[in-house]
Amino acid sequence: MMNARTQLANEGPTRAGIGALESVRAFADRELPKLVRKIDGEGYYPEGVLRELGQLGAYSQHLPGYSTIIDLNAAVDAMSAVAEHCVSSAFCMWCQDALAWYIFASDNEELKRDVGFRIAQGDVLGGTGLSNPMKAFCDIEPMRLKGAEAPGGYIVKGVLPYVSNLGTAHYFGAVFEVTSPGGVTRNVMAIVPCAAPGLSLVETAKFAALDGTGTFVVQMRDVFVPRAWILADPIDDYLKKIRAGFILLQSGMAFGLARDCIRLMEQTRPALGHVNKFLDEQPEELAEQLDHIQSQAAALAATPFEEDLEYWRAVLRARLSAGEASMKAAHGAMLHCGARGYVATAAAQRRLREAYFVAIVTPATKQLRKMIADLATD
Repeated sequence: MMNARTQLANEGPTRAGIGALESVRAFADRELPKLVRKIDGEGYYPEGVLRELGQLGAYSQHLPGYSTIIDLNAAVDAMSAVAEHCVSSAFCMWCQDALAWYIFASDNEELKRDVGFRIAQGDVLGGTGLSNPMKAFCDIEPMRLKGAEAPGGYIVKGVLPYVSNLGTAHYFGAVFEVTSPGGVTRNVMAIVPCAAPGLSLVETAKFAALDGTGTFVVQMRDVFVPRAWILADPIDDYLKKIRAGFILLQSGMAFGLARDCIRLMEQTRPALGHVNKFLDEQPEELAEQLDHIQSQAAALAATPFEEDLEYWRAVLRARLSAGEASMKAAHGAMLHCGARGYVATAAAQRRLREAYFVAIVTPATKQLRKMIADLATD
């Protein structure tokens, strides 16, 4: 039997959701082409663009308790429209979407009314901070943040190497490990402001792409996290609630990137079609494959709170397929464009570098394959 959330999700997008997508697409088509080289080449963080996208409704359509319909696909579609121009900007949208998702999927009503509402509107920006915990939960690396109980909350210390969509007035989600006096450990999740005393943002190394994403090393030196910031304590049941949305939302980056790469391939036909026809990757086949993957992901996104093991396995496979499709399309675009795509200012080489990011952002291709393999042995 469908629960209330599933029924709402299956009713389809609201008129407001459709209007928001149209507004987001028009805004992206108008503003991003003139900024994308600055974002990619100079590491420009498009904070004004991200705030405007929030005002257009890009970050609010998928939020339980905020929107009348939980429409995860509306968020994916908006992100995809931006990714057709710039994956850096789309990735920041995912960070924002995920942060809002954490808050509105929690039981912390005060956070929803205050900072959650402002994040959904784009008035406040922030990141996810879950790269390390996602890897820790899969036994890839240790938990980097440690917390100790204190009056009214926790004292947290540790370092997160890469957290994106951050600034001095931003927020991010953080998971920290707490050990009780009896030696039992549990994980706690909270929302943390970058302005918290004891917290520092440190510049990271320059990346091959995605430099314009407000990415920092986060250092926490005895940061007090009050109970008012807590999303889940412990995290176990809450994690099962948010994990599908966290991962499915990322597909918006892959879909928009792949669509633009297919467009680049089609643009080469008048001049190079006679020789490009010998390449393995052809735009029609890639478009057909992409449509199939998008349909699968959209069906899964309609019921993001399912906890069934088969559903979770399907989510992981869909995200893996989306990332692989974007890599394949970017590789094809580079080969179809040839030398003209290898120029430093060419779109094809930028799209290829962005596609590699989609393949390595947590959960990376290798982690997704590990997670799927681990499920087979459970």
